[in-house]
Amino acid sequence: MPKEPNVLHRAIGASAIGNAVEWFDYGVYAYLTTHIAASLFPEGSNGVLYTLVGFAISFLIRPIGGLFWGPLGDKIGRKRVLAMTIILMASSTVFIGLIPSYETIGIWAPILLYASRIVQGFSAGGEYGGAATFMAEYAPDNKRGFYGSFLEVGTLTGFVLGNAIALFLVNVLDATALESWGWRLPFFVAAPLGLIGMYLRNRMEDTPIFRELEAKNATEGAVTVVFKDLIVKYSRCVLTLFGLVIALNVVNYTLLSYMPTYLQTTIDMDESDALLVPLFGQVAMLVTLPFFGMLSDRVGRRPMWLFSCAALVIAVIPMYLLIGTNLAGAIIGFAVLGMLYAPQLATISATFPAMFPTIVRFAGVAIGYNVATSLFGGTASAVNEALIGATGSNLVPAYYMLGACLIGIVSAYFLIETKGVSLRGTEVPGTPEAIEEQRQLAPSRL
Repeated sequence: MPKEPNVLHRAIGASAIGNAVEWFDYGVYAYLTTHIAASLFPEGSNGVLYTLVGFAISFLIRPIGGLFWGPLGDKIGRKRVLAMTIILMASSTVFIGLIPSYETIGIWAPILLYASRIVQGFSAGGEYGGAATFMAEYAPDNKRGFYGSFLEVGTLTGFVLGNAIALFLVNVLDATALESWGWRLPFFVAAPLGLIGMYLRNRMEDTPIFRELEAKNATEGAVTVVFKDLIVKYSRCVLTLFGLVIALNVVNYTLLSYMPTYLQTTIDMDESDALLVPLFGQVAMLVTLPFFGMLSDRVGRRPMWLFSCAALVIAVIPMYLLIGTNLAGAIIGFAVLGMLYAPQLATISATFPAMFPTIVRFAGVAIGYNVATSLFGGTASAVNEALIGATGSNLVPAYYMLGACLIGIVSAYFLIETKGVSLRGTEVPGTPEAIEEQRQLAPSRL
């Protein structure tokens, strides 16, 4: 049964705003890294690297969040978990802006920074898997790619907002003001965003697919799934997701998060220009994401992933050489890589939840996504910075992205195509077993 447009639009907004809060935090943290380092770490230390370690810590803790929130979301519902995670994310982001400087409280400044990143990572461990599942289960089967792309519109909106605020502050405040109090201001924006998100999520019912499963469990008895079942029974789904997320997030964090730091510390670009470079590409990506999502509803998710990963393998080294030339070259190089990456980003919310059945969907996405992200995504900035220092090569980020995309090509080859496939039932969507089960479910309505 088609969803009412206003209900569907509220579901999109409720899902996307959490992603916006999460990525606003990551964007501001990444774009103001040098100022956070100067304020919260001792002078003369490698504060930039230590601040990037704080970025990585939030990702290393995400699998624990996924292990906690994922099974909970499959048990008590997507809506309740998402209401909790957005408040935790927003609160930890605001807290970063309140941490006194190293000069004021000494070693407690970096300790509190790392503690807030741990809370942020724990809550984010349930946020993306839950939001993607919520979005995918509300969207019509034949338009899941289009509607799912708006979750990533939320992602880039958060990034662009963080970028724009950071760029504004860099151009209106001097270095002393930025390091003492200016860098703190963007973190306070998370408070109203979090409150709006909680309000939207509390107004929504849980997804029709989850409610259908709840009703079935009430009459036939609940199907019990343990962590071992997720790893063993759905091992192909988990491994395929793992490989796709390596490609997705190495590119994401190397390109979107690390780029301003890379341009400043490695290319010696002015800070204002370094923040300007990703802004154009991100806006272009944001505008085109719904188009790529709609295209995936026609051609499928698998072709989009294969094209994106293969195109990045070919283009990444030439574009990084172009980025190292001048401001115009950097803008063009970033924009090209961003547009080649967009087919992946636009389709993840339609692709990942559809890889698992309803009974383990939240847990499967949350755990698989966050383990891969913690190991290869959130660490990307620190790994790139360390390897550039060790090798002296400005092309380290390009090599890192190239290797990740090769893994993505292999993983996309094993991806089960789920374009237009229903997500109802207890079998893996797109498989013969799921198709047969959905024939039996056909007379019922969501």
